[in-house]
Amino acid sequence: MLDAPLETIEYPLNLWHIYIMNTNPVNMQKVVSAYLKSTPPEKVNTAFLAYLCNLSETAAQVPEVACYIVRELENQRKRVKLIASENYCSMAVQLAMGNLLTDKYAEGVPQHRFYAGNENVDAIESLAIEEACKLFGAEHANVQPHCGADANILAYWAILSTRVEAPALERFGETNLYKLGNVQWKELKAAFGNQKLLGLDYYSGGHLTHGYRHNISGRMFDVYGYSVSRETGLLDYDEIEKMALEIRPLILLAGYSAYPRKIDFKRMRQIADRAGSVFMVDMAHFAGLVAGKVFSGEYDPVPWAHVVTSTTHKTLRGPRAGLVLSTKEFAEALDKGCPLTLGGPLPHVIAAKAVAFREASRPEFRSYAAKVVENSRILAASCAKDGIEVLTGGTDNHLFLVNVAKLGITGRQAESALHECHITLNRNALPFDPNGPWYTAGLRIGTAATTTLGMGRAEMEELGAIICLVLKGTKPEPDPKDPDKKSKAKYTVDENVKAEAIGRVEKLLDRFPVYPELDLELLKEAFAERSSGERYE
Repeated sequence: MLDAPLETIEYPLNLWHIYIMNTNPVNMQKVVSAYLKSTPPEKVNTAFLAYLCNLSETAAQVPEVACYIVRELENQRKRVKLIASENYCSMAVQLAMGNLLTDKYAEGVPQHRFYAGNENVDAIESLAIEEACKLFGAEHANVQPHCGADANILAYWAILSTRVEAPALERFGETNLYKLGNVQWKELKAAFGNQKLLGLDYYSGGHLTHGYRHNISGRMFDVYGYSVSRETGLLDYDEIEKMALEIRPLILLAGYSAYPRKIDFKRMRQIADRAGSVFMVDMAHFAGLVAGKVFSGEYDPVPWAHVVTSTTHKTLRGPRAGLVLSTKEFAEALDKGCPLTLGGPLPHVIAAKAVAFREASRPEFRSYAAKVVENSRILAASCAKDGIEVLTGGTDNHLFLVNVAKLGITGRQAESALHECHITLNRNALPFDPNGPWYTAGLRIGTAATTTLGMGRAEMEELGAIICLVLKGTKPEPDPKDPDKKSKAKYTVDENVKAEAIGRVEKLLDRFPVYPELDLELLKEAFAERSSGERYE
């Protein structure tokens, strides 16, 4: 049969993979043809077909890349993803990024570009802007940032341009920076670099881009940080207000990457107004909870903040990229992101953002967002029930923190042990962490991705039990440099515990596979070759 011309072969549904295994990888279009010929039209899965075509074209040029894409799918099928900053975007979002839009330079904004030929890019970006404003109730949106860090840097400079540069130019009687004399220019540059930023301390759950000294944000501003309470682990708004009134920062920044509770943005705006500050919120982690109306009223940052930044790929479940929302006051400065801080926008990713924003506007996304928080609370309670310390006693959002130090291990050891047992999450510094940011005493656990897979109460309770089983079965090894001390990195996991945990995770994922429309076994047979030509194992 395999020697016959392709067009004369009738492939049974369960046998087309036999053809794949005997196909020259250079001639990958035959893989697609075989799938279509063996599958009745009404059963053709367009998402799988799109992946098949994509990988066929890639493999024809660089088979190693196709191989590792398939291996990544296999890796994600084997492990439960509990990383709070990751999710699974829709196939529509993924496929919107794979097209000729990536070829177009589009510096500028819609209807005001530095390059000709952007009619369709203008339409796509305008749609993304419209969808973002409608979704979040914002006056203005800039959808060009490539990631959350870009979004924050753009927002900082938009605030500096609006609140520092514009008044200086008015004072100098100029509108063009190039008409300033050297003395005036140096004065303005000095003013840029001497502004104060007050944000949540990195070790209390803030982000690297919120003024961490090893990040550019920490070198742009005179940075001050507020912390959570040592007693409760919660924000103390009275203390934040006291600091703000004393410091009088240009920017009062709220938002987090590892804080398990809601923030009262109405209260924070009141503090900002009293201190004469611009109120900025980084909602990268919880944007999906805002879009899904789980966070509303004083817990929705958009009505209260002057500027709101976000990623689009965490709880919002879009492409890996960024977003800035603002009041009209900051719109003009934001839209000068090129040449200010941004290079050329990525039109193919902006297209995917438009798809994601439209998806997030639907009723089913609201149900999803509510389920994310419900699952987070159930999983946190499950961990606590089995004796693991959950900071602040629980969670109001998509993530929570656990303290593993009382089990005699570090966060690094716990992260590695769980990954070895097919649970992927990340270690995280806890407030006032004695182990510092590398080894840490904690773990950050999130439920956005598992909720996308369709998991619910029973699965969260099972995952909590598995996490506790592994953590209690993990022991530190002696420090190789000093056997009398315990290593902060090396560890052992009880083999029986490991086997049981992997088996239980496998049973969960068998019922909730990642991207179930993709036939992993067939993709492996077709594309997962080693670079040496050896078959995939």
